Amino acid sequence: MARRRTAILISGRGSNMSALIGAARAPDFPAEIALALSNRSDAGGLALARQAGVATAVVDHKIYAGRDEFEGSMQAMLDIHRIELICLAGFMRVLGAPFVARWRDRMLNIHPSLLPSFRGLDTHARAIEAGVKIHGCTVHFVEPELDSGPIIAQAAVEVRDDDTPETLGARVLTQEHALYPAALALVAAGRVQTDGARTRIATVRQG
Repeated sequence: MARRRTAILISGRGSNMSALIGAARAPDFPAEIALALSNRSDAGGLALARQAGVATAVVDHKIYAGRDEFEGSMQAMLDIHRIELICLAGFMRVLGAPFVARWRDRMLNIHPSLLPSFRGLDTHARAIEAGVKIHGCTVHFVEPELDSGPIIAQAAVEVRDDDTPETLGARVLTQEHALYPAALALVAAGRVQTDGARTRIATVRQG
C-alpha cells in the first residue's frame, strides 16, 4: 500500500509534529510526512521540519482579507504537495466549515483532555480544579464545532494530589507523543471507519 501523503499544520514549536515525523521514518509506517505548513513565519516547528528533511510552507493569515481567502491559499498549497491527510498539531486557527467539510474524515487533531470533557484551553488547570482523577489526551477527526468530532484514540494519566497544571501537562504530553502517531497510522492504513459520532477500528487479520 502506498504511504498516504500527510501535512502537519502548526503555529508553534511543533512537539507533536516532531513525534509524527519520527514515527513516519519507520519504513512500514503507512503515512509519509510530506509537508509542515504554518500560519506563522516564526513558528519554531518550521526549523525542526526542515532539519528533518520535510518540506515547509507558510500561509500567513494576517495578510488575507478573511478566512475564506486564507483557507483558499492553504488548500492551494496542500494541492501542490498532493496531500491526502492533515494532522493539526498546535494549529491556532479555527477552520471554517467549508474547509473542514472538504477534509472530512481526513483531518485529525490532538487535544489535551479526554474529550468530550474540557474542550478549549487551559485543560490541565481545569481538570485539577474539577477534581477529576483521570485526565489525558484525545485524537479525533475534525468537525466545524471546536474540539468535537469522532474520537479515534485516547490515552489516560492519573491526576496526582500534588499535581500542578505544569506537571500534569508534562505527563499528558508524553502520552500525546505516542498516541498521535498511533492514531495517524490507523487512519492512514484505512482501519478507521466513522459511524455517526463514533469510530470503528478494523482489526488486522493474521496469516
